[in-house]
Formats: sequence, C-alpha cells, structure tokens
Amino acid sequence: MASRILIPHIGELSTASGVVPLETSSDGLFAAGRHGVVSITATGDRKVEFIAFDRHTLACVRSSMGYPAYYPVHPVELRKPVKAVLMDLDGTSVRSESFWIWIIQLTVARLLGNPRFELEDTDRPHVSGHSVSEHLQYCIEKYCPGKTVEEARRFYFELTDRELQAILQGRGRRDAFTPSPGLKPFLLALKARGIRIGLVTSGLYEKAWPEIVSAFHTLGMGDPARFYDAIVTAGFAIRQGQPGTLGELSPKPHPWLYAETARVGLGLPFGERSHVVGIEDSGAGICAIRLAGYPAIGYGGGNIIESGVRGLCQYYCKTFEEIMDIIF
Repeated sequence: MASRILIPHIGELSTASGVVPLETSSDGLFAAGRHGVVSITATGDRKVEFIAFDRHTLACVRSSMGYPAYYPVHPVELRKPVKAVLMDLDGTSVRSESFWIWIIQLTVARLLGNPRFELEDTDRPHVSGHSVSEHLQYCIEKYCPGKTVEEARRFYFELTDRELQAILQGRGRRDAFTPSPGLKPFLLALKARGIRIGLVTSGLYEKAWPEIVSAFHTLGMGDPARFYDAIVTAGFAIRQGQPGTLGELSPKPHPWLYAETARVGLGLPFGERSHVVGIEDSGAGICAIRLAGYPAIGYGGGNIIESGVRGLCQYYCKTFEEIMDIIF
C-alpha cells in the first residue's frame, strides 16, 4: 500500500502520485525528525522540496543555476465569486510546447555537433515549464558536460530568431502555435461574467508575444493586449551590448510571475487570493500558483502527472468546459 504524507497547507499526498520522501533537504539545511521538521517531500521532478513542520510548511525551489529560494506555503481555497483567472500560455492557452522543446533539441544538437541528436521522453519534465537557462543547464549536465549555458543561450536565440522569422514569413512550422481547443468560448465566457483575466508565462517576451498574437489571429479575437486585463512575461533576454530584465532566475516554479500578475497587474490584494484561481498544464506552473497563494486548476496534456504535482491541484481538468463548471 502506498504511504501517505500529511503536509500542512497542502494536504495529504500519496507517494503513488510521484512525490518523493526525503531524509534531508538537498541543501542539507533540514533533516526529517530534527529541529521540528516532521517530513521532507520533493516533487517528482525534484524541482521543489516541502519542509513540513507541525503547523506550517516551507517550500524550497531548487535551482540548477545556483540560486535556490525558500517560500512559505499558504493555505488555499477557492471561493466564489471568482474575481480573476490567471492563465498560463504554453500548453494551456496555446499548444506550443513541442515547438520550444524542438528548439532546445536543435540547440543541444548544435552544441554536440550532431544534427541527428534527439531528446528522450524522460527529458520532457525538465525542458518545459521552467526558464530557458534552466532547460539548457539540464541538457548540458546530461548530454554535453563542459559546455556552458552562455554558449547554449547564444545558439538557442539564434535558432529562435531564425524559426520565428520563418513563421512570420509563412515558411516555418505550421503547427508551432495552435490555440488550445475551447480557448475562445472560455475566454469570452469569462469576459461576459466580468471575471478579469491575466496571462502568465515564463517565456521571454520575444518568444511569448508572437505566440499570443498568432493564437488571437487564428481565433479572430483581435489585439490580445486589449483583451487581457494583464499580461506578464519573463521579460527580455540579456544579450551582449543590450539591456535585459529579470526573468531567468525567477520564473516558475518561483511564485513571482503569478504574484505580480494578480497583485500589480490586476490590483488584487493578497487578502482576496481565494477569489483568484490559476490554470496550468505544467508541474512548475502548478507549484508557482500554489507558492503565490492561489488555488490551482491543473489542465491535462502537460507534465503535471509526470512532475508528481497532481496532489497540489485543487482540481484537475481535461477541457475548458470542465473548468467553467468549477469557476461558474
């Protein structure tokens, strides 16, 4: 029989869901059974560790770039009326994960000098839902030790620029950016009920904006900047001789993108967080929503199950119709 772990403000999780019990935290700061620590549990992809005490829990968001961070875990519940919906972009609003994973695969192939290189199925939870640098660092450690993230980023953005230009000129992959089934009626239903909508993505602006514009063009919905009440991306890439913005070390599963969208973009104070819900298809995104203090609805088709975070979702749905039944 699978063991079950009770984590304050998260609930009871089963190891059958993919979570991993640990004796000590990865940084060595905490150990189960010592200094008030009841248990330590990692998500299946090991990106987040929950340090459970008797009445509260800390979450450690790990970083392959060397900058982990601890956050308090807040209790969450979904209360009606729902005032705002925070939506992920890749995989939730737009089906584009396969395109960006393909770009990472091309990048690693370039690093290896092997055009026939292909990622493995087991790589998927580690090359989606996080920042570009996190994705590339994972691939470097597994496939090409000795290479640097800086070198990989240079190839990545060269390839990204090339492929996005090809798409804009009608020569690129036709399946790169496809609106998720049922997206348009879902968004219009939210608008009709006066529910504010925030779009949240760990993608850099130069990646995210073409996706949004392409999807809205396909749906015949006009200018996305006029439709959404707030749009928050990971900002602009740091490049030689150009200014960049914060975004590579603070994306999902850190809470900041979701927190900023709701608090700053939509003007909703933390005390109203029970009337805000986040929708995500990735394990990193679900963790980000929960650490920002909002209830999370998992959207099928991503890596939530593989990442071992199904237990962090208040609900798990396969269609927007199911989500509407919950929100309305």
